[in-house]
Amino acid sequence: MEKASLLEALKNLVQQEDALSVAREVSELRNQFEDVILEEDRQFQIKQLEAKENGETVEERPFDTVREEFYNLHNEFRDRKKSLQNAKKEAEEANYRRKKVLLERMKDVVEKEENIGAAMTAYKEIHDAWKEVGDIPREKRQDIQSEYSRLLETFFYHIKIYRELREHDLHRNHQLKLDVIQRIQELSKVENLKDVEQAIKSLQNEWDETGPVGNDAWESLKNSYWDAVRAVYTRIQTFYDEKRTELAANLELKKEIAKKAIEIVTDFTSTNTKDWDTATATLLALQEEWKKIGFGPRKENEDVWKEFRAACDEFFAKKKTFFDSIRGKFDEVATKKQQLVDRLDEMKHSTDWKATTDQILSIQKEWKNLGSAGQRFEQKLWKDFRAACDHFFEAKQTHFSSKDKEFEGNLALKMELIERIKTTEIPEDKKEALSLLKTFATEFNEIGHVPMKEKDRVFNAYKEVLDGHYKKLKLEGAEQEKMLFQARLETLKGDPNSDRALAREKHDLNEKINRLKSDILQFENNLGFFAKSKGADLLKKEVESKISAAQRKIEELRAKIKMIQ
Repeated sequence: MEKASLLEALKNLVQQEDALSVAREVSELRNQFEDVILEEDRQFQIKQLEAKENGETVEERPFDTVREEFYNLHNEFRDRKKSLQNAKKEAEEANYRRKKVLLERMKDVVEKEENIGAAMTAYKEIHDAWKEVGDIPREKRQDIQSEYSRLLETFFYHIKIYRELREHDLHRNHQLKLDVIQRIQELSKVENLKDVEQAIKSLQNEWDETGPVGNDAWESLKNSYWDAVRAVYTRIQTFYDEKRTELAANLELKKEIAKKAIEIVTDFTSTNTKDWDTATATLLALQEEWKKIGFGPRKENEDVWKEFRAACDEFFAKKKTFFDSIRGKFDEVATKKQQLVDRLDEMKHSTDWKATTDQILSIQKEWKNLGSAGQRFEQKLWKDFRAACDHFFEAKQTHFSSKDKEFEGNLALKMELIERIKTTEIPEDKKEALSLLKTFATEFNEIGHVPMKEKDRVFNAYKEVLDGHYKKLKLEGAEQEKMLFQARLETLKGDPNSDRALAREKHDLNEKINRLKSDILQFENNLGFFAKSKGADLLKKEVESKISAAQRKIEELRAKIKMIQ
């Protein structure tokens, strides 16, 4: 075919709208056209060689317009084809992505959708959309179509299983709802209405969450359910009606208590601490009575509580002011006790043993009669006071150490007695055992002093063996406390400085009593500052418990002081 014919054929093909459909024919025309061109080029080269051999002039080759037009047309066609190919590829990729999305939707339907109606609706939408999607890349068609087919197969398998299970579920749901109705009816046997109220809500939720039943059974089940529910709520309503009556009665009781508290605060005035203690006890008793009364209606309960709390707060504020004023007396006592310490410091180096001893004993009595200087001063003053006394009496003890020979004999006697106490079998009868131990204590005390350097060792050894026997008696409670303290007193009487040791023991007990009294005063002040709340009530109970414990301890300490006297 001539070039011109090939050009005309190309013109006809490139005019086709779908360039991709004629691409192969255009490619074949191009190959034919290039074959013709190659042949023309070969013939022209032969002519050039022959002309050279003959010495002839080689003619210039004329410009080939057909060739130029053919290649221009072909290049335009190639560009248009490439553009169409790119567009087709993009469309196929977009279609591929759409089908991937449809696959994911179908996968969710297969794996997650439990409602058969919703599942079928979703399937139809997905299937219609799938059919509308155009071509996708050839290399991906088989995989994506296989996955879609697999999902459809699984889906229809599930549909088949669902239909088989649905009848079973309807029957099972029927039994579950019957069980809920029975448990609602059994709530009539539960006494605690709070438990009933919680249970009925839970059972109603359980009823709602239980799946459907067959249409033929639904009406009967529903009527039985609501009959049972209404019976429970009627009982609950009756309970709350009675509760409102109770709340109103509680409110009246609380108003009466608040009125009494206000009268105490309004009418009470005194400069006597006992009067304040009595008024405090009365107010605390009202608080205890208040706590025993149940709640009243919320708003009215809050109003009357504010009145009661305001009265208590006002009382304890006045009480605090009063007791703050008497704390000035502690400063006065502290000044006087410091003067006694200064006097002791001046005489603690004296060697006039008899006169100085009498003076110090007199100062000790004066110290006792002054009472407490309060927590801020008492401990330091007592430490300084005792140090001055100890300094004098230890010097006095040293002075009389010339009796060492007699003391050595006493040492041997006491060590022999300690060994005898240690090896003695204590009777099982507590009364006999206590009598024997007291005999040992008396015998030990009747033996005279031992050398100063040995007194602590001997006394500690004696105390250790005696304490060991007392522990074996396994005394309990108040009996144990009393007997162990009595044993301690008997032991202290054996101390070389028994008078001073017993006086110190008594002073320590009085100091403990004073500290406990101060603690009780502080606790009582604190009670007036607690707000009405669950947390505050717990704190108040804790403080009240501490007050009771401190009062019991004071009585125990006073009993011990009587034992010393």
